[in-house]
Amino acid sequence: MLLLLVAMTGVAPISLYMLVPALPVLARTFDSDISIAQMTVSLYMVGLAFSQLIMGPLSDRFGRRPVLLAGLGLMVAAGIGSIFADTLPQLIAARFFQALGGATGMVMSRAIIRDLYPRERVGAMISLVIAVMMIAQMLSPLAGGLLEIGFGWRSIFYTVTVASLLVTLGIAWLLPETHRSGAHAAGSGFISDVRVLSKSRAFIGYMLCQVLASSIIFTFAGGGPYVVVTQMGRSSAEYGAWFATTGFAYLMGNVFCVRFAPRRSLEQLIWFGLALQLIGAVLNVVWGITGLNQAPAWLFVTQMLVMFGNAFVMSNSAAGALSIRPQAAGSASGMMGFLQMGFGSLCSQFGAYLGGHFQTAVPLNIAIVILSLGCASAMIFLVPRGGVVATEAMIEKAEGEETGLL
Repeated sequence: MLLLLVAMTGVAPISLYMLVPALPVLARTFDSDISIAQMTVSLYMVGLAFSQLIMGPLSDRFGRRPVLLAGLGLMVAAGIGSIFADTLPQLIAARFFQALGGATGMVMSRAIIRDLYPRERVGAMISLVIAVMMIAQMLSPLAGGLLEIGFGWRSIFYTVTVASLLVTLGIAWLLPETHRSGAHAAGSGFISDVRVLSKSRAFIGYMLCQVLASSIIFTFAGGGPYVVVTQMGRSSAEYGAWFATTGFAYLMGNVFCVRFAPRRSLEQLIWFGLALQLIGAVLNVVWGITGLNQAPAWLFVTQMLVMFGNAFVMSNSAAGALSIRPQAAGSASGMMGFLQMGFGSLCSQFGAYLGGHFQTAVPLNIAIVILSLGCASAMIFLVPRGGVVATEAMIEKAEGEETGLL
């Protein structure tokens, strides 16, 4: 089950990050501006966003397994389309549909974890899945850069399509249905779930904290290639190697989160991560102002601190959001994933602008500081003291009011 969760979670983001080092090459190949080439990433994330908004509620209604198979089947078909794309618009369209299918695994993995484990173990299990997945994901930009240099950029899409086909076959053969029959109350649905969840300040706070934390990754991933390749004059493969260090830091953050979770509350783990995240982001601005992070080592070593803390923030804020209304974990996961990828696509595009149109990494680093402050603000102003436990009575009251309206 762990391997299946890792595979279904990782196939879409690995496909995303493998292409990132080749973006400058795509821009030159199709004689396009870097902002147009970046749409193969930013619109991919738009597809991830809208898919999760749809697939989450569908899985609450029809079950996790059939929705997974349909979504990943679409990813395979779109991957074949991306292989044979002759123009950049065709490639962008194929990537969009590839994301629509691939996002199914991301939203389903969180929902399946909530199906199988109690609230106090959800954060640790999400961290465990992410930690194992990151072993592959942190190497994906390096693999993408090496594939592009050795075999051309189309080899990236051959690799992704074969991987998505293998994941689909594995799910069809091995994954049981985890959504309990009747767990979603009669008369409930996506609209009623949204109404109840939207009345919970804790859910909104946890969700915004998770979304803004993930946007730090998207912003840096969007601007990083242009900072390293264009500003610093390094190769795409070297960028992939440096980016892998931040993935390693994120991996280790999740490993430590799994270790500390049994002895600490969700809120304590989130605040620990927020502190590290903000300290690292501020240091990167300082290095930029002094001119030190014009060398990749200064930029990425400090970014590793940001990513280590980011792992604590993302997994535990996601666990808090999913625990507000467990019987609608698919809908909650879909809402969170929609905002995460929708806002993340904007941040990725903005990060590419900051990296491609300035001569220093300082504007990109300032954007990361602002996002870090936003994460802390969501926890301070929206999540009540006591977190999930403090909101259970409010949710029960809201559910009673919703039932009366129905």
